[in-house]
Amino acid sequence: MLKNIVRPLMLSSMALLAVPAVQAAEVIRHKIPNSDFPISLAIEIPAGATLVNLSGAVPPAIDAKADARSLAAYGDTETQTVSVLKSIQGTLEHLGLSLADVVKMQVYLVGSAEAGGKMDYAGFMRGYTQFFGTAQQPNLPTRSVFQVAGLANPGYRVEIEVSAVRR
Repeated sequence: MLKNIVRPLMLSSMALLAVPAVQAAEVIRHKIPNSDFPISLAIEIPAGATLVNLSGAVPPAIDAKADARSLAAYGDTETQTVSVLKSIQGTLEHLGLSLADVVKMQVYLVGSAEAGGKMDYAGFMRGYTQFFGTAQQPNLPTRSVFQVAGLANPGYRVEIEVSAVRR
């Protein structure tokens, strides 16, 4: 009787082991139905993959002569988004990863007086879509965008955190 139970379990276990490792290591990205918006609805991370969380990145100064606490030192929201994503790209490459490995993104945008206190979401998207959802890099992360009252430096309009998966 026990033999009739154990043998099928052993065969089932062996069949699971026979599944190609490539299948088990794939990140599954679920598209938003009926949408071309450049984010994923959900992402499944396979067992055995390593989740790599990067600290929030802020823009480097693009004008060293400008006051380091001013918007002039860092540029507008689009410029800051591009600068931050290039910085994140460099950090990921240093870790042996790329933007294609990013599975989650959290974006913090500061409103501006010139926009009536609102965040420049359109400027952020112009920068973001240079890196995600392109022919060269089609992998889309899940993403949240928040408007915040401020960041560590009054000249910052953008801070981005990402999580990537190492397979």
